[in-house]
Amino acid sequence: TGIKCGGVLSAPSGNFSSPNFPGLYPYETECTWLIVVAEGSSVLLSFSHFELEYHDACAYDYLQVYNGAARDRGNLLGTFCGHSPPPPFSSAWHVMAVVFRSDRHVAKHGFAAAYRKGSREGWWWWSVCPSILSRCLHHLCLLADACGGQLTGLSGEITSPRYPESYPNDAECRWSIGGTSGGGPLTLVFADFQMEGGQGCSFDYVALFDGPTVTAPRLGRYCGSTRPPRTVSSTPHLLIIFKSDFNIGGRGFKARFYSAGECQEVFTAIKGNFSSPQYPSFYPNNLKCQWSIHLPPGYRVKVFFLDMELEGRSSLTGGCDYDHLSAFDGGTENGSLLGQWCGRESLAPVTSRSNRLLLVFHTDRNTAKRGFSVAYVGVVPMNVSCTRTDFHIQIPMQSLAQLERNRIYLGIPSCAARVVGRNFKIHTRFDTCGTESQRRNNTSVIVSTLYIDFSVGDQEDIHQYEVQCEPKRKEASVTLIAGPDPSRLSQAENLVDAQQWEGEAVDAHEIKSQDTSDIVFISICILAGLLMVIAVVGLVLL
Repeated sequence: TGIKCGGVLSAPSGNFSSPNFPGLYPYETECTWLIVVAEGSSVLLSFSHFELEYHDACAYDYLQVYNGAARDRGNLLGTFCGHSPPPPFSSAWHVMAVVFRSDRHVAKHGFAAAYRKGSREGWWWWSVCPSILSRCLHHLCLLADACGGQLTGLSGEITSPRYPESYPNDAECRWSIGGTSGGGPLTLVFADFQMEGGQGCSFDYVALFDGPTVTAPRLGRYCGSTRPPRTVSSTPHLLIIFKSDFNIGGRGFKARFYSAGECQEVFTAIKGNFSSPQYPSFYPNNLKCQWSIHLPPGYRVKVFFLDMELEGRSSLTGGCDYDHLSAFDGGTENGSLLGQWCGRESLAPVTSRSNRLLLVFHTDRNTAKRGFSVAYVGVVPMNVSCTRTDFHIQIPMQSLAQLERNRIYLGIPSCAARVVGRNFKIHTRFDTCGTESQRRNNTSVIVSTLYIDFSVGDQEDIHQYEVQCEPKRKEASVTLIAGPDPSRLSQAENLVDAQQWEGEAVDAHEIKSQDTSDIVFISICILAGLLMVIAVVGLVLL
């Protein structure tokens, strides 16, 4: 009570420390420092002393560093305690927050920290650097263009000093990215690149290393005005070194990094599931994640939203202007938009029109939520038709190339598919194969279950489709009733209508055979009518 600490630090550089430093900090104290530098710059933060009460999970006394406004968990760069000081930090934008908290037991000496603006004009330093010592003090003067640092977020952005203005001469910056527990490979994409060129990039350059130090394998060395290619590390660490010589500069560079393991994935399995980074904990800010689902030809992709809590809609536009999840048909963002969602909603499943679907998750710089969890299943392409007495099912073999015909059956295993040409086919009467008559919406229908068994070893994986026929109208449909997780996907929704199926056409002779029962039925009716006419004529003559 009565302890004054924290506040807004808006000077280009400065120092701050825990209350009473270097003495013991007080109990039950909470302090928040909000560091704000010029827009377009970054905040460089380092610690010269650090000693807090230790706990494995930092549950007692702790210090937290945020890449933006405090208490926004999506911006949390790390939580620290004990005797090991945090690494140097470089913010992704011009705001950084530091929060210190102590409980009612065990006090230590606390911490001392310094910060400075990461992109700063340096002209006024020359007024205090005597001209005769300018070369000797040159590196000291370059403190005005400080750069580099330790970046531990799942994504972020880095720029050369003074970007987009010309970078300084004799500069050297190092960004060490990664180091978070459980992190995956890192992807680096350059949005802009203009530096002094030269054979072998021996003057100004950017060098990339597949690890935390220069002893790691080098991924590339770049200069000139051609943007470097997209780079993916093989480890959770990536080192970026920017170096300029004594003359001739350029605009520099702007690049974005993200964790490829949690944020960029391609799925080719018939079914699967994934979630936003760190789900069900709060997702990070400043993300752009992509999940691409690519299934065999003929399939469609159906996505089920199991849970979703994102930042809500804009109060001004009513749209998903902040954090949002989008689905595109065809596998690229140039494809048709199937939907865009935000907030906390219960969403109906979405089905692609092709065998590819892309989900893109975008978050802005503040207000993170729990995120989302989704599952998907490949909808097997099939043609289902019926007559007044029979079911006819046809599935292209290329869609189920890995399956034996006995893995595809209607109702009971003895009603397995046959191989006819390039298709699996099932032709069965209504009084066999576990079919039953039901009344739905005041209409009599015939219902059975089609099983497609993808099981491998002891891992059961059986997809079930409800096959339905309305005999009077000879209309058939098929509905997925068990796919990625039957206990969570209780909805049964119509997936394929036989009249809209885009697969191979049924052979003409088979269509003819399917309607044989109808021809017989009509013939009997005509014969009965003739007999009745003959009988009436006979009675009249008598």
